[in-house]
Amino acid sequence: MTQTLQALAQLCDAEIQGDNTSLNINAAADIMTATENEVTVLSSPKYAKYLKDTKASACFISSNISSDQAPEGLVMLLCADPEISFLKAVSALHPTPKLIRSVSKQAAIADSVTLGKNINIGAFSTIDEQTIIGDETEVLASVNIGRNVSIGKNCRIYPNVVIYDNTHIGDNVTIHSGAIIAADGFGYKYRNNEHVKVPHVGNVVIADNVEIGANTCIDRGALGSTTIGAGSKIDNLVQLGHNNKVGRNVIICGQSGISGSCTIGDGAVLAGSSGIADHVNIGHQAVVMARTGVASDIAPCTQVFGSPAKDKKVAWRELAALSKLPELFKKFKDLEKRLTTLEK
Repeated sequence: MTQTLQALAQLCDAEIQGDNTSLNINAAADIMTATENEVTVLSSPKYAKYLKDTKASACFISSNISSDQAPEGLVMLLCADPEISFLKAVSALHPTPKLIRSVSKQAAIADSVTLGKNINIGAFSTIDEQTIIGDETEVLASVNIGRNVSIGKNCRIYPNVVIYDNTHIGDNVTIHSGAIIAADGFGYKYRNNEHVKVPHVGNVVIADNVEIGANTCIDRGALGSTTIGAGSKIDNLVQLGHNNKVGRNVIICGQSGISGSCTIGDGAVLAGSSGIADHVNIGHQAVVMARTGVASDIAPCTQVFGSPAKDKKVAWRELAALSKLPELFKKFKDLEKRLTTLEK
């Protein structure tokens, strides 16, 4: 959606450095690929080297980043937070297409379901007994929603999501395609040479403003609830085990696996492919770095790396020492030869 530069600057809390306020901006792009009539962003000095060659017509920038290398004709949009201003511009220039709100005749909806105002139910979706769908929510094609589920206002459920019975979902929640919410947890007891399944009779509770990535699986509680706190964001291909308690504004990156009965504190970050053993507490604002294996509690506001997880500085020193082993081994062999010669 085309915006004049003046309108875009006002929307994005930016000040135009120049007189070309009537310039039309058609799209947003990164600084290396942007072309004429597109806006870009320079959010860090490390990308300043790309500024001189950009073909963009305008660029969001902060006052603490030099624009001396900007090409002639590039309009600078001075702002306090270039990244956030740019995100606002992206949303304005590339708005999400509005669906025609309707309930498809090809959807199977139980008689006892309560549907809110101005909702959308796609073809081949099924909604079972006693479920409530809030106002402005979109349930796209081929979604399966079980019994006694509640979904809040302004949610978007993408195709092929499965939401099991008794799940409770807050407002402004996005669940991407292929996610499975509230399947049974992986719990068994080994008796008489066989695995006896532990019944899972709990549920999943998802608070407001949560986003759940494609093909992520969140298991129901065995007893009680698996909970996801407000504002948390879960990437694609994450496995979240039964009875986990995820705090507010937590980030869990792709291919991470969290075993059962863990507590993830507010603001914690689990980077890609991290693995958490069962009954572990991750402190608030702790960072578990990529491919880290956590088997014991992590203190708040710490950063850990490796398997088993250690303070990142300790882990990096150990890796640095390991990289020197071939050289040390060679020196040891040389000393061994010299010692043998001296002994002779």
